[in-house]
Amino acid sequence: MISIAKRYMGVHYVFGGSSPSGFDCSGFTMFVFDKMGINLPHTAAGQATLGQSVPKSELQKGDLVFFETYKPGISHVGIYIGEGKFIHASSSKGITVTALSESYYAARYVGATRIIN
Repeated sequence: MISIAKRYMGVHYVFGGSSPSGFDCSGFTMFVFDKMGINLPHTAAGQATLGQSVPKSELQKGDLVFFETYKPGISHVGIYIGEGKFIHASSSKGITVTALSESYYAARYVGATRIIN
């Protein structure tokens, strides 16, 4: 899954996008999981209702990580790739890898779920 996700590094952010021509955050996770045969809804909040909740200390590669960014409630999602980092569609950078400890995301972290065991 991580190698699939990394193929799209640098693809531009497009609000509502769910293809290699442009992704938003939930469109990116939906696209990557679809490549694994798993259907996800096209909203971060909807994706947060799936799978089982995972404590931050027990994150595994492939877990979905959620954030409260531009509005109250879950509004951003990425895929945990290990070593304290996640891959996601950033509105300013497109598909990129970011540390969970980066101040912006650390302050907005809401939780994580595991879709694939």
